[in-house]
Amino acid sequence: MKNYLLVTALGENQPGFVSTLTQAVTEAGCSIVDSRMVALGSEFAAILMVHGNWNTLAKLEAQLKRLEQNQGLHLLAQRCEGRRGQRDLLPYAVEVIALDQPGIVHSLAEFFSSRAILIEELVCRSYSAPHTGTPMFSVNMVVGIPANLHIAMLREEFMDFCDHLNLDAVMEPVKG
Repeated sequence: MKNYLLVTALGENQPGFVSTLTQAVTEAGCSIVDSRMVALGSEFAAILMVHGNWNTLAKLEAQLKRLEQNQGLHLLAQRCEGRRGQRDLLPYAVEVIALDQPGIVHSLAEFFSSRAILIEELVCRSYSAPHTGTPMFSVNMVVGIPANLHIAMLREEFMDFCDHLNLDAVMEPVKG
């Protein structure tokens, strides 16, 4: 049986953040299976799924506590299971661009959850439109659509939904 630890780390965005965190993983004898790391404002956030045997994960948990105290990081570690294979889900990429307005992410999340569609990944950004400086918002998602859903009908519902909210959107199968 494989053992996993989900690690969330927050701290000031400065050189060495990733090096310090990954050094602790390596020194404990663990491996990073999956991760997302990003600078958000003046802070840096990292989420890592780490694999190891029981004692190496315990060693990493102890090292993370020391890191939190010595480096001023906010760390959370939780044992978890590996990804469950869900063969009946079709991966689709969703891209949305719109004028920046409150509630876009919530509206999209509600649309998909009400249809039992799993959100696998979500990235959003605010930015200024070139030339005009108009506040814009983009959302990129990967969703898992149950194979028993009629894709053409779902796509039509989604496009109508986006038109109603004045969102420019694309939904297409993930390639590769």
